[in-house]
Formats: sequence, structure tokens, C-alpha cells
Amino acid sequence: MEQGNPVQEETKAPEPVAAAPEAVAAPPQTAQATEAAPAPPPEPAPVREVSEKPKLGNVLLFGKYDATEVSMRDAGMARYIDISPVAVPHSGGKHTSKPFAKAKMSIVERLINGMMRTEDFTGKKLKAYRAVERSFDIINQKTKVNPLQALVDALQNVAPREEVTRLQYGGISVPKAVDVAPARRVDLALRYVCNGALETSHKSKKPIEECLADEIIGAARNDMNSFSVAKKEEVERVAASAR
Repeated sequence: MEQGNPVQEETKAPEPVAAAPEAVAAPPQTAQATEAAPAPPPEPAPVREVSEKPKLGNVLLFGKYDATEVSMRDAGMARYIDISPVAVPHSGGKHTSKPFAKAKMSIVERLINGMMRTEDFTGKKLKAYRAVERSFDIINQKTKVNPLQALVDALQNVAPREEVTRLQYGGISVPKAVDVAPARRVDLALRYVCNGALETSHKSKKPIEECLADEIIGAARNDMNSFSVAKKEEVERVAASAR
């Protein structure tokens, strides 16, 4: 058996196999790391565009007249004449079951209700509402002043300060002059203005809104030709004789 030189075969060295990446050892957790991380702050909610509510000073009576311009000179009646800004003077009767709650009712709404107590407007709230609104327009055209101011001046002028009551002494009835409370003064003034407008409308062909406007203007000027002013003077004259 012949022995030749052994042929040394070139054996390729095995390619180095990339070692799998070893998991990086996590650093030891400290006491602070073990605590729960604070949650991120919540995202602010989207801002909704909301129409800004009108301020009280921007509320106009009937959409035309500013109530903040009205001033009062009678301190006693000021508590019972509500001139707070209101666009539509209609409360839906929410003050009916509360004593003395009419002091919180708009004086224009009380005027409308007073017109409804006449024979032509009984139960006709919308008709009385429109008559008062048109009368305010006529007052503004004739006098160039705020109609609400004219109404307040008229009520202060025609509100009586004294009236007569009857006292019973045995079987004898004696008249006695007494002072009128401020709340009753407002009630009587509204009654005189509404009755005066109705009486004037029966004597002329003018519509009721013109009669009401003329009555308010005459009372605001303290004109003796006005029904309400004449009525107030009559009541005080009778009271003066019964003192």
C-alpha cells in the first residue's frame, strides 16, 4: 500500500455565529422607582362657544326703552314700583299666591293687568299688552322722553296721601281721614290711570292706546284736566274735610 503525501485539505474555519443579544439587565429598582408614576394631566376639554348672556343693563323694555335711565323721587313708593330691566313684561302669574309679591312685578305688567280689569279688556291679555306698547310709542313720539319715566312720574303724581275711612261709634258712622300706605298708593294710582284712559275713550273717537298715552302724559305733567289727577285731588280734599 503506497503511502503518499497526505493532501491537506483546506478546511474553512467556521464563521463566527453572532451571539444572541443578551437581555440587558434592568438596573435594580429603588424605593422611589417602585412608586407609581404620576398620571399625565388630562387634556383640557374643547371649549364650546356659548352665546354670552345679556347684562341687565342691555335688556330693553319692548326691545326699545332702557329701564336703567328711570329715576324716582318718592322714597316711600320706590319699594313698590319695580322698574328692573325686563324685555317682555309678562310673569305668567307666578306671584299670585305670594303675599306682597306684586312689589317684585314689573310696573308695566301691573299697568297691563290694570287695563284688563276694565270692561273692554277683561281676559284679553294680548290686546291689553299691545295697547300699552303702542301707548308707550305715542308717549315717546310726543314728549321725546322715556315712556317708563313718564309712567313713574304719573304714578307718583296721582297717588293720594290721605283718604277717608268709616269708624263705627255705636250706631253712628263717622268719616275719619287716614294716611295711605305706600303699597296702596301704587294700587290706587294704577287704578286711576286705567280708569281715566277708559273714561276718555268713551267720550272720544280716539283709540284706547292714544287715550292711555294722553292720560299718562297729563298725569306726569300734573295737569288738572287729567282724570287721574282730578280724582286724586278729590280724594285728598274729602280727607282734609274729615280730619
